Amino acid sequence: MSEGAPDFTVHAVIGSLLVLDAAVLGVAPAGPWDSESFSVGIIGLIGLGFWYVAWYRATFKRKGLIPWLDRWQDPIGSSRKVLFAGIATIILAWVAGNPLQPYLPDPTGLVLMLIGLLTSLSGAYAMLASGPLADPESTAE
Repeated sequence: MSEGAPDFTVHAVIGSLLVLDAAVLGVAPAGPWDSESFSVGIIGLIGLGFWYVAWYRATFKRKGLIPWLDRWQDPIGSSRKVLFAGIATIILAWVAGNPLQPYLPDPTGLVLMLIGLLTSLSGAYAMLASGPLADPESTAE
């Protein structure tokens, strides 16, 4: 690991353990809402949050949560990939909410739709900010 780069392995391991528990083991207390399945979902979401922090630290070699465009190596190419991933997640949300609905927990389609829409919004923003809405002074450098 380079000097000054934060360690991401702790977040990756904790996230993996939490997602493993949510996806396979399903061990969770009933909690104040008296629903073990809701607690398992919360544990899974927290695990995904830890995975995101680990990915951010591994990718950008710094602490933080927001991937500013000036940190991207290829904003135009990456924005297309992010937008495509968002659209693919929206399609997956439709599949999870319609044909696969009997086999998945009820909010699966909604959660995937939220993730897909936010990812698509991020990709569209990056495309616009590095394309037609780019600051002329920053592109002249």
